[in-house]
Amino acid sequence: MNLRDTGRILALTILVLLPLAARAQWTPPTPEELSMTAQPEVPGAAAVYLYKEETTDDDNHNFSIYVRLKVLNDHGKEYANVELPYQAGGGADANITEIAGRTIHPDGTVIPFTGKPFEKLVEKNNDTKVMSKVFSLPDVQVGSIIEYRYKMRYEDNYYISPDWYIQSELFLRKGHYAWKTTTRELMGSKGVVNSLAWFPILPKESAVKVVQLPGSGAKTLSVDVANIPPTPNEDFLPPMASLTDRVLFYYSSYRNADEFWASEGKDWSKQQDKFIGPGPAVKQAVQEIAPPSDPPIDKLKKIYAACMDIENTVFTRTHTQAEERAQGVKEIRSTDDVLTRKRGSDDQITELFIAMARAAGFKAYAAGITSRDRHFFLRGYLSMKQIDDLIAIVNVDGKDLYFDPGQRYIPFQHLAWKHTMSDGIRQMEKGTGFVTTPNEPYSASNNQRIADLILDKEGIATGTVRLNYTGPTALYWRQKALRGDATSLDHDLIESIQTIFGTSMDVKVEKVENLKEYEQPLKVSFSVKGPVATSAGRRALIVSDLFEAQDHPTFPSKERKDGVFFHYGHTDNDVVRIHYPEGYSVESIPKDENIPFEKYALYRFKSEQAPGYYTIRRDFIIGQTIYTAEEFPRLRTFFTSFETKDREPVVIKPGATTTTASN
Repeated sequence: MNLRDTGRILALTILVLLPLAARAQWTPPTPEELSMTAQPEVPGAAAVYLYKEETTDDDNHNFSIYVRLKVLNDHGKEYANVELPYQAGGGADANITEIAGRTIHPDGTVIPFTGKPFEKLVEKNNDTKVMSKVFSLPDVQVGSIIEYRYKMRYEDNYYISPDWYIQSELFLRKGHYAWKTTTRELMGSKGVVNSLAWFPILPKESAVKVVQLPGSGAKTLSVDVANIPPTPNEDFLPPMASLTDRVLFYYSSYRNADEFWASEGKDWSKQQDKFIGPGPAVKQAVQEIAPPSDPPIDKLKKIYAACMDIENTVFTRTHTQAEERAQGVKEIRSTDDVLTRKRGSDDQITELFIAMARAAGFKAYAAGITSRDRHFFLRGYLSMKQIDDLIAIVNVDGKDLYFDPGQRYIPFQHLAWKHTMSDGIRQMEKGTGFVTTPNEPYSASNNQRIADLILDKEGIATGTVRLNYTGPTALYWRQKALRGDATSLDHDLIESIQTIFGTSMDVKVEKVENLKEYEQPLKVSFSVKGPVATSAGRRALIVSDLFEAQDHPTFPSKERKDGVFFHYGHTDNDVVRIHYPEGYSVESIPKDENIPFEKYALYRFKSEQAPGYYTIRRDFIIGQTIYTAEEFPRLRTFFTSFETKDREPVVIKPGATTTTASN
């Protein structure tokens, strides 16, 4: 992990450290700050930032951070535990210095922090470590003001442009961010730096201000903000990591975005081709795997299957250098090495697929995209850090087909949902360009759940539950199995059923089918025993769709500020058959119903009866994944309608009774 590698620049000369500027004094609290108990804009908030300040001084190679925070309830006291991450190793060592803090009680009593921070290892990757300095401010109570400051300093031969992440999980009353640039000549990867650029997402009333300092040639860039709302915390949102208020700066050797993407894309593509090849081992393997006489699509299927047989170290583990040396293997430098070792990372396996496709005579290209479970690709943000994963594009009969072999167990010619409708850059026959991956149709994701249960007179059901999955749910369980063993998989599958039926249900996994056959539906069978009925006098009430009995409303609140962002379209098919005790009959059963939502979604409910049992069938289809805030009220009405229908009870009672519902 690299905390601040955006715009890292190596100076042409090692600078002499300038004297550190004197630290600002603590800010005296106002009577209003001492007495405040809530922030009207965020009722119920645990805490609010009264003030945040971050200043960057290039020539002193440091960032100065100052935070004032008001604790509003017990949950807010957690903010007294502070962790300050920094990078150690990797050529741009940082250090946290001059930590100071204090707690101010509502009566104005000041309690200074006198402890010593301790260091904690957060992550280690080869020669780079991410550390944190950790400390707790003293005697924090509801109503306290927390105040702390520190400096993060880098090596003298590095200049690191700041990233100002202004919006966070807490409301921000006021914030000030400033950067004093250097006048030194800097060297970037493409030569002398000739521009300073930034990517802003800011409120309309805020903007980056640039002031030329007299005499020195240096500039100060600053942003002042006020009343910044917290990051949205609603369900079904797009990845907010790309959309919150921020300013991302970088020194650049490019004059504009087009120049950046053309040049960096060319370098990226060249590196891809150097690794991909194909080399002699790949060419030889393809002759055996996919003979020239095979039809084109059959060749690709065989190549794809061969790549799926490669151990994917993302889902198992990366072998250490010591293990590699003991086995007499060297560093992976090409797709020939991946093929020979029969293991590689997700990107390396994708590159192997591209190499084999090329060796079979296809025009095959790498595409570097963002994973939309984390963030979006932003063309205006000139950073290759946005590229998360590789996918493959192969041209067959003049049409580009998309493949995701780095995702173990993804079916042929499909993409993991996080790689659909994603943007990035791709190789082309001449140069590189931008790419948007296609979406998967809702029919590619199906969840089928079938319960066949025998109910006794005490309301205890015994029987079987079968789950059949295709698409993302099947991929989830298959990849989960890769990270564990059969015992852990059974445990997790049992928990998933108990989440549906309740923890009082005894569950046993009977069979798991097609766990590795990724082109087939994943099938899981369970035996179950437990309560499903609620007594009401002599009657027994059973939620019509037992698979939805424990679920909470998808959209409990009528109010929503943001649109709705579902991960992917899908179809759900539930079948619940209940055999009731001899001498009982159905008194009432919910009516059949179809509930459409314009052209985007559909819900169908159907009940059937036969001597001694009844059957509930429930189908749900959602095709569109993105809905605006203006569409939300209608979408919520649709969900509320069918979720209410799911919970309508079937009523059974002793004796022969004519059913009150007609279908």
